[in-house]
Amino acid sequence: MAVRFTLRELDVFCAIARQENVHRAAETLALTQSAASQALARLEESLGRALFDRHGRRLVLNENGRLLLPRAQALLDQAEELPGLLGVGGEGNSAPFSLQIAASTTIANYLVPAQLAALRRAHPQARVALTVGNTGEVVAAVAALEVDFGLIEGPSHHPQLHIEPWREDDLIVFAAATHALASGNPSLQDLADAPWLLREAGSGTREEVERSLLPLLGRLNVDMELGDSEAIKRAVAAGLGVSCLSSSVVADLLAQGAVVALTDRVPGLPPLKRMLHCIRHRDRAITRGTARFLEIAAADTR
Repeated sequence: MAVRFTLRELDVFCAIARQENVHRAAETLALTQSAASQALARLEESLGRALFDRHGRRLVLNENGRLLLPRAQALLDQAEELPGLLGVGGEGNSAPFSLQIAASTTIANYLVPAQLAALRRAHPQARVALTVGNTGEVVAAVAALEVDFGLIEGPSHHPQLHIEPWREDDLIVFAAATHALASGNPSLQDLADAPWLLREAGSGTREEVERSLLPLLGRLNVDMELGDSEAIKRAVAAGLGVSCLSSSVVADLLAQGAVVALTDRVPGLPPLKRMLHCIRHRDRAITRGTARFLEIAAADTR
């Protein structure tokens, strides 16, 4: 017997999977709770399988639901692409689309805004949502199919995700212009002994700093952990210690002379580079919005 279901039923299913609650899912879809409950009931009846385990008002995906979720989301993504494919609602590549991105903090604050502006100039009707978090939070959002793709600073080995290089980024070890390491002949040992201000555990920048510097310094004298790169660079400029952040974060203070790069001042400290990555769920199709953003971002790095 043929199994029949509608895109609306799949949409409701995916919304409930994200919200783990029928009422909240219904609100995101502008439906009544009754309509959302009925759509889920019809889908489960058509499939002959329950898709959630019920825990009071909380609905948690069971094994059937976890198997269905990426395929259901892929079908919804493909359905959203159809109007643009046929030129409905716009002419060819200019037809409206939606795009949901998750990006780690440094990327979201310093690299993505210019590319989103370029995307909006090319596609004024595009609907774009940007979620910001550390690398671990971005990985979780992509794995849960909450966004179309993610941009992260650190590596990821999540089995459900496809990861590919996005762009190269320079890291700079820096200190206040008035700091002792900014003059004289500091050594790697002096750098290891200095108080360090670093991002929190789970940050891609933190992981990359430790990966790059620990083999050289042996240890990092971590004095403060701050969850925001802007706060770190201001604290370093105030003389509270040294740090290592993306060159895009500290470019303004370097230009002002408030901080200095230590690469040329500490013998044995090489230029540091890292690769930023784009991550996608393996079972989620590349949407037109994703493709256009990545095309614009690639052009920006040439």
